[in-house]
Amino acid sequence: MDPILLKTLHLAGVIALFTSLGATLLGGSGKKGASMLHGISLLLILLMGFAMLGKPPMEKYWWMVKIGLWLFLGVAPVLAKRKVLPASIVLALSIAAAVTAAWLALAKPF
Repeated sequence: MDPILLKTLHLAGVIALFTSLGATLLGGSGKKGASMLHGISLLLILLMGFAMLGKPPMEKYWWMVKIGLWLFLGVAPVLAKRKVLPASIVLALSIAAAVTAAWLALAKPF
C-alpha cells in the first residue's frame, strides 16, 4: 500500500479517536455512537500503524511505547466513566499521550 495513504488513514483514525473522546468525556448526546467511533478509530489506528511499521526495520522499540499509549487511549473513557479520574484530567492526559506518540513517531529515539 502507498505510505501516504497509510499515514492519511492513520491520521484519520487519530482525528476520529479524539472526536469520540471529546464527545464521551465532555458529555452530550450520542454517547453510543461516540463509543462505537472510539473502537473503530482505535482499530484503524492499530492496523494502519502496523502496516506502516512493516516497511521500516522493526529493531527499534519506540513503537512498543506507542502501543502502551494506544492502550491508555483505549481505556481513557472507562477511567472517566467510573470516576477513577476526573474527565478533565483524562482529557489532558489523552492529549499528552497523543503528543508523546507523535514525537515518538517523528523522532524514533530508541
